Amino acid sequence: MKYAIVTGSSKGLGESIAQLFLESDVHVIGLSRTANDHLAAIAKENHMMFKHISCDLGNSQILDQTCHEISKTIFTEETTAIYLINNAGVVEPIEQSLNIKTDELVRHVHVNTIAPMAITNYFLGKATEKGVPLITANITSGAAESPVSGWSAYCSTKASINMYTKTAALEQQELKTDNKVIAFNPGIMDTGMQEKIRSSSVSEFSRVETFKGYKEQDLLKDTDHIGGVLVDIVTDENIKNGKIYNVKNYL
Repeated sequence: MKYAIVTGSSKGLGESIAQLFLESDVHVIGLSRTANDHLAAIAKENHMMFKHISCDLGNSQILDQTCHEISKTIFTEETTAIYLINNAGVVEPIEQSLNIKTDELVRHVHVNTIAPMAITNYFLGKATEKGVPLITANITSGAAESPVSGWSAYCSTKASINMYTKTAALEQQELKTDNKVIAFNPGIMDTGMQEKIRSSSVSEFSRVETFKGYKEQDLLKDTDHIGGVLVDIVTDENIKNGKIYNVKNYL
């Protein structure tokens, strides 16, 4: 029996990943602020379990409690593998650094960096204790490696996730566990995040016209397609611990 934990499962890439797991005989725990009736229907159709847990990843005080609740469901005598997909993320604030308010920055870092690190840390420990292999994929971005004007927060948090991925993977290698930690860059997709980017002003985000062009020229990838690439990677027995995977190498 296999389980997947998918953050940000209510829409976009998270919804696509959750559905693909359910269609691949993997039970799914979805973390998001809003529920997704479509995933519940897919689970029923495939005789699988989908459990939605309402969680605001910007509130770090509830993370351990939420992880504990999930653990009671997924760690059973029949569990053979667990997949953790840290997909949830925010791009806001889209603004020049000197104009960003501290409270906006704090929430951004909580959602994009602290939450995926804290959730991964918890389940690495629990999986090691229970003797169940954990495969973790942290969703990253090309912005982790290239500065983008107006995205100081986003670039910084994605860069930190890449380094965390490499470090956590190194630790698992040294401990000789069966756990794997990777990052995955999905490229540009047709999601709500892209809508927010396109709604920016030029003063906030100098490349806004470029991103509008991606939509106009039909260059945004479908989340089902991208999700399929990621599910194939994490379920491959030859997955490379600590690697930063890029979807462009698979399309």
